[in-house]
Amino acid sequence: MTQPQGKLDVAIVGAGIAGVIALYYARRAGLRARLFDAQPGVGGLWRQLPAWQDIQIAAADWTVGDLPLGGTFQPHILANIEAWVERFGLAADISLTTPVRATPRPGGWALATPDGEVAATHLVAATGAHNRPFMPAVRRVSSAVTELHSSALTDPAVLAGQSVLVVGAGASSLDLLDLSVQHGARDIAWAHRGLRWFTPTRKPKAVAGSVRELSRLQASGMTHAQQSAAIESDLRGRYDKFGLRAIVPAFAFDILHHQVMPGRHRMIEHFASIRRLPATPEVIEGTTVTLSDGTTLRPDLLLWGTGYTTDLSWLDVPALAAVRNTQELRQRCGGVFRSLDAPQLYFTAVGLDGVGSTSFAFSLSCRSIMSHIRGTADLGLERITHNVNHFDLVPFLAARDPASFPVGWQKAYRDLQLGTPDDQPYPIPG
Repeated sequence: MTQPQGKLDVAIVGAGIAGVIALYYARRAGLRARLFDAQPGVGGLWRQLPAWQDIQIAAADWTVGDLPLGGTFQPHILANIEAWVERFGLAADISLTTPVRATPRPGGWALATPDGEVAATHLVAATGAHNRPFMPAVRRVSSAVTELHSSALTDPAVLAGQSVLVVGAGASSLDLLDLSVQHGARDIAWAHRGLRWFTPTRKPKAVAGSVRELSRLQASGMTHAQQSAAIESDLRGRYDKFGLRAIVPAFAFDILHHQVMPGRHRMIEHFASIRRLPATPEVIEGTTVTLSDGTTLRPDLLLWGTGYTTDLSWLDVPALAAVRNTQELRQRCGGVFRSLDAPQLYFTAVGLDGVGSTSFAFSLSCRSIMSHIRGTADLGLERITHNVNHFDLVPFLAARDPASFPVGWQKAYRDLQLGTPDDQPYPIPG
């Protein structure tokens, strides 16, 4: 690593899509910035995920401008993140293979690195809201069951002919069920403690995951309650159409607090052949898995589709190092992105979990964070306890960052919202 000379205006930790975009906007703002990551290359979690992993949204919703995106799977997403670095010449300000320990100091931050201490006035945490694979604690007694978290299933071909137990209720579990069908598992059991809303469809995720319809609902002037009711009505109709009434969640859909995720068409088409068990593993003894309802199974493979937790252990701030999920982190932030526990600390992914974790949303967010750091915006410290989805970000940020939203922004963004074809990305916010 080339050691920065003098104090940085802003240090960014995490070289995934949010971190790379943050560096791009820091440069545009004329700030002295550097991006640090423990891995040997950019990409964040997308550098670690298996090649079959794809995004939860359409390709046009992931990328912005004309940055290349050859597809929606892990190699394509990693290449898109790398394209940001190459297109805008960011590599000179990126320190790779450089883990950090960040400690608040008077007037800023001290970052301990393998090559010495780096001082920065501001710190942007871009390590992601879901960055550590999570597997619930269970009792194991001479376990002989092969267990894999979704992030560790590097070759789905191993599912062929196997008896599979998938655990979880979120996006990862739906992926694993779909893969088990696709690759010919002999039988499939699905254990889950709760249920989450998803969009039943026969279309691939890359199509079904489009968030442009939500954009149109937002542009129509509907309240959040009306948007939620419209989405739930559509979802219930789809559950009925595909014979999925047994897994309709017992709670009402709420756009401000729930994720909108696409269904997996193979899992839906073969739903009747999946043994569903509303319980969770408690004991694994030998080759037997005992669930919380007393059911016993003897799977060849136990696949954990239990998602990810938030790991902020690199921050020397006990209240933040203890955070384990986005809901906890959101409670510790004001103005969506600003930490309430440490001064001059910002989180790029808070509040975007519903449908907004896209390059466009990160661009809007990072542009305003850098504007705040420059002193031309004030994000405030008001707690926002719900998702700020997609184009809801625009009026939220415009009220706090007038420098980035000049006169006429309402019409400009509405035209963008309604005039951009569904298969075309939005431009990079200037």
